[in-house]
Amino acid sequence: MDYLYEENAIKTGYKVVCGIDEAGRGPLAGPVHAAAVILPIGLEIEGLNDSKKLSEKKREQLFDIICEKAIDYSIGVATEKEIDEINILNATFLAMHRAVEGLKTRPDYALIDGNQYPRIPFVMEETVVKGDAKSMSIAAASILAKVSRDRFMLLQTKEYPQYEFEKHKGYGTKLHYEKIREFGPSPIHRMSFLKKFYGEK
Repeated sequence: MDYLYEENAIKTGYKVVCGIDEAGRGPLAGPVHAAAVILPIGLEIEGLNDSKKLSEKKREQLFDIICEKAIDYSIGVATEKEIDEINILNATFLAMHRAVEGLKTRPDYALIDGNQYPRIPFVMEETVVKGDAKSMSIAAASILAKVSRDRFMLLQTKEYPQYEFEKHKGYGTKLHYEKIREFGPSPIHRMSFLKKFYGEK
């Protein structure tokens, strides 16, 4: 994990590089979150790694450090209603656009986790497969996206305690399916993700 991708962009003539990643493409409930992060190149953040490889406690600690030390950061959200309307891929791109739009410092280069381009206006894009384990900026974005979404889903536990979102964060676990079977879908469930469950085509 280093700044090789960021440094290569700077060497090519770009001035401001941001990392972009998302969290929540797979769950049955809740929004998809995306984060855009601009780090000072060379900044060392101990323990920074792909958010999926870290404990919840470690992610929470890193979230605060990243927010404190980043040049700029922003989190964008696309709701479960938008996911149902335009599909999860387009909703993910929408969240990424919103994250970049929320930055006060405008990037001219974006490193994006994965292999698909969100096509952000006036920004040169580079996709990096498994980027959250290769680029510090993308890894930082993965932490902010994951933690912000997890915090949102914990808040939904108060609104919809019967689904026990605190245990699965909306993902399709055995417990979650049991709760949907018992109580039916909530207003924050993605109905397009439940078609198979309900036998719809």
